[in-house]
Amino acid sequence: MPFLTEQEQDLITSAIAEAEKLTSGEIRIAVEKHCPGEALDRATTYFTKLGMDKTALRNGVLIYLAYVDHKFAIIGDKGINKRVEPDFWETTQIAMKAHFAGGNIVNGLVAGITTAGEKLALHFPYQSGDINELPNDIIFMDQSNKKL
Repeated sequence: MPFLTEQEQDLITSAIAEAEKLTSGEIRIAVEKHCPGEALDRATTYFTKLGMDKTALRNGVLIYLAYVDHKFAIIGDKGINKRVEPDFWETTQIAMKAHFAGGNIVNGLVAGITTAGEKLALHFPYQSGDINELPNDIIFMDQSNKKL
C-alpha cells in the first residue's frame, strides 16, 4: 500500500496551490521513507538538488518528511530568512507536529503548507502576473509512491 493515496496527494497539492494564491513564495513537499542523519541536512541537500534556490525572489520553501523515521524539516531560501522573524520555521513546525503526533500525516502537511503560505504572504504577497516557478506536485525522493 502506498504511503499517500492519490486522493491524499491531490489534497496536498491543492493546499499548495491555495497557499501560493496568497504569496509569490513557492512551496514544495519532498517525501521519502528513511532519513540517514539529520532531517535539516537532508532537506538542505534536496533544496538545492530540486533547484529551489533558483526562484526570482529567493523565496522557496521545502517541507521534507521521512515518514518511516518520523523526521521532518522545513527550509526556506535566503530571501525569506532575511525578512522573517527568528521563530518563523519553529511556529510552522508546531502546527504540523500536533497532527503528526495524532498520526495524521496529511493534515500535518496541509497545516504546514497553510501556515507557511499565510506567513509568506506577509513578506512576499502575491503580485499581479506572478508565475508558478516550481511545480506543486509532491516529490517522492525514493519513488515509492509516485502518482500515476
